[in-house]
Amino acid sequence: MKAQMLSEQLSIDRRPLKLVEVDEPSIGQKDLLIKVKACGVCHTDLHIVEGDIPLHKRPIVPGHQIVGVVEKVGEAVTRFSPGDRVGVPWLNWACGRCEYCQRGYENLCVNGKFTGWDVDGGYAEYQVTSEDFTYHIPDGYSDLQAAPLLCAGVVGYRALKLAKADNAERVGLYGFGASAHIAIQVLRYWGTRVFVFTRSREHQKLALELGAEWAGTANDDPGVLMQSSIIYAPAGDIIPQALGVLDKGGVLSLAGIYMTPIPQLDYELLRGEKVIVNVTNATRQDAIELLDLAPRVPIRTEIEVYPLEEANDVLLRLKESKINGSAVLQIS
Repeated sequence: MKAQMLSEQLSIDRRPLKLVEVDEPSIGQKDLLIKVKACGVCHTDLHIVEGDIPLHKRPIVPGHQIVGVVEKVGEAVTRFSPGDRVGVPWLNWACGRCEYCQRGYENLCVNGKFTGWDVDGGYAEYQVTSEDFTYHIPDGYSDLQAAPLLCAGVVGYRALKLAKADNAERVGLYGFGASAHIAIQVLRYWGTRVFVFTRSREHQKLALELGAEWAGTANDDPGVLMQSSIIYAPAGDIIPQALGVLDKGGVLSLAGIYMTPIPQLDYELLRGEKVIVNVTNATRQDAIELLDLAPRVPIRTEIEVYPLEEANDVLLRLKESKINGSAVLQIS
């Protein structure tokens, strides 16, 4: 099968992903062999490729927003059959036994494995995942449109939950890429006033088209204080700016797996019982809730489609903020 393989972490402009022919993966008793149809391209993929976060497996096939069709099932599989359309997200496996799993935080599992980081992901024609960490894709979505729901959607949704955005009248979104363009649709479904902070004029335009009340940069004054805010951009220097327009009792949720250094904070920025929380991937329950919510909103993903062969080029466009909405690789 064809796969984009990463053996050495390098700047994306050096084209570190190599398109190779490898053997079709084998499956265990609880596994599904998935013929990949589409795989969303995520900032986490870029961080893995460029070395912002360390490799867990070498070489590795990136990609963790997978939509495909079940081709084979293991002997102990009960929830899926060949021909089913399925999705695979970032959380690929959790042990269920450690302290965090027992407390309901399987996303923090000490033995956890992640798609495209610990196990080969979706930048390939086939991928293998346990049925316990695979999901049915809701009707009404093409394979390409569904792919961003698996991470941009699921992790973005968890960020909203941790920010208590469902109980806020005014919510700020910092960065307006794949996650935020889905999150704004959830917020508008909840009846929330949304304010978007992004440098890109194209992203500001898209935010307003999707229902933002205001769009500007993090340096601009939105005219009101936010009751909740989520930073989707991997830029630590935004945190003081976000706190500066966060109301008393507000929650600031940091949604990236990676963030540049956070500058020294003036304690006054936290006065009034403001809270900062970090989002560390997502649980299976988050995925179930988001995939159930998506057709009811209904969430519509803005996508740009590219062939598997152009994975390096797509990640470079992502780094340069030239993707409007979500980039998706069409695999087969």
